[in-house]
Amino acid sequence: MEPHYYNVNLNWKSDRKGELSSPELSTTFEVATPPQFPKGMPDIWSPEHLFTAAVSSCLMTTFLSIAENSKLEFISFACPAKGKLEQVDGKFLMTEVILEPIVVVAKEADKEKAERILQKAEAACLISNSVKAKVTMNPTIKI
Repeated sequence: MEPHYYNVNLNWKSDRKGELSSPELSTTFEVATPPQFPKGMPDIWSPEHLFTAAVSSCLMTTFLSIAENSKLEFISFACPAKGKLEQVDGKFLMTEVILEPIVVVAKEADKEKAERILQKAEAACLISNSVKAKVTMNPTIKI
């Protein structure tokens, strides 16, 4: 497979805030230092949120692909996620991302299949495989 490149532009706006954009996308959004840090800004996406979102959204897109290929019929998918920031050896690190995917299936017979597909998705997620933070998944399958 040829390498793929994903272009992101960041422009500083003011204080501890910038704007993210991509020549490949039509929307932009603000990003800032989180409020837990000096001069951090509330109510704006932070790099820590984006890191956590990258892992969570990769799990979803990988799940959707495998579910489609496996012909799993499901009603819904949601994935609350928590990214854990810690100071280790004097450096701030995202040390863990806890994923709590919830898959709703219509039939009891699909419950185990959904669980297997979630496990495959977690193992195949390119973002999880690209980071050194621990990725923990605590799935829930509902009927």
